[in-house]
Amino acid sequence: MKHATQSVPALPRPGGILRPALVVFAALSLVTGLAYPFLTRGVAAAVFPHEAAGSLIKQDGKVVGSELIGQSFTSPQYFWSRPSATAPMPYNAAASGGSNLGPRNPALAEAIQARIAALKAADPENPTPVPVDLITASGSGLDPHISPAAARYQAARVARARHLPREQVDALIQANTEKPWLGVLGDPVVNVLMLNLALDQLGTAR
Repeated sequence: MKHATQSVPALPRPGGILRPALVVFAALSLVTGLAYPFLTRGVAAAVFPHEAAGSLIKQDGKVVGSELIGQSFTSPQYFWSRPSATAPMPYNAAASGGSNLGPRNPALAEAIQARIAALKAADPENPTPVPVDLITASGSGLDPHISPAAARYQAARVARARHLPREQVDALIQANTEKPWLGVLGDPVVNVLMLNLALDQLGTAR
């Protein structure tokens, strides 16, 4: 009776696997690390040039900000933005993030009370409750928008500081309110920088 013999598989030659692996690594690096990013950037720049460039806002030929990143305003004649918890300065795009303070953290309560006090000091005659987005930071710390209610809360102060009719300021808020996408997705919002730029173009009544 003959016994079946089993063939022993040949072992790979030294260095036989390394070369194909390096070739695949180099090819994927070129495709995913260079070709794909340059291709997508080129397509974006051609189809959406404003957005691909950072949604920058220019005034008199100079960049004054971005539609996507908030700015800090403290003058009574401007609308104030939502608080930012980024470090080492507010609205630091290189360090996006929130405060990570829990709702029971005393530091969060102190920060909120300080923000309420600053808003009340700037407009002591305003009896309206302070909208929550004027006293709490967003998760990114870069949110350029506030709610229409937060804008209307500040309207009397801005109108008084600029000697403008309240109705004129309210109309400006309405004109700069962005509707939900497709009418249903999201909430109405107001871009604070765009609103303040519109205010500057309106000027100050004498």
